Amino acid sequence: MQRIIPFAVLAGLIAAAAVSAQDKEKNPVVIMDTSHGKIVIELFADKAPITAKNFLKYADDKFYDGTIFHRVIADFMIQGGGMEPGLKEKKPRASIKNESTNGLSNERGTLAMARLGPRENTPAEIEKAGDSATAQWFINVKDNARLDRARAGDGVGYAVFGRVIDGLDVVDKIRRVETATRGDHENVPTQDVLIRSVRRK
Repeated sequence: MQRIIPFAVLAGLIAAAAVSAQDKEKNPVVIMDTSHGKIVIELFADKAPITAKNFLKYADDKFYDGTIFHRVIADFMIQGGGMEPGLKEKKPRASIKNESTNGLSNERGTLAMARLGPRENTPAEIEKAGDSATAQWFINVKDNARLDRARAGDGVGYAVFGRVIDGLDVVDKIRRVETATRGDHENVPTQDVLIRSVRRK
């Protein structure tokens, strides 16, 4: 004998399934707790899947805990994700494929991957540098379209993979800190701007 499911129950099951599907499609959100306040970031897993997954792996491994914003340029960007206090560099995992072809622009408040510049202006070196991003990233504090693939001088550009959805005031606090040159490193905050943790929301 077939079991008849009441319409109300069936409708509820369908609605629950739809909500579950929507949740799976949502871009992940992380909370970056810094010494200047919290920054909430949406990761564009839909448009930059490789980069978003890479960032989340570092976050889940607590790699970013205790690192600093080691490069701050007030009218450009704030960079972090790879150095501890004292400018001690952490050892990252292997580099990833550059996703700067995803159509996203380096606008104010967006997160993009930091990478090496080419040692020589040859196609091979440019390609190698383009795919050299590992753990470090930066937050654009103004519109930096010149970093987009379409306008980049090296034709490669910097891959945007997220955006600040809350805490842009914290980003602005960080961009205004005093900086100096320390050894080979320029634009280093004179007082450490600590990244206490990065966790999935």
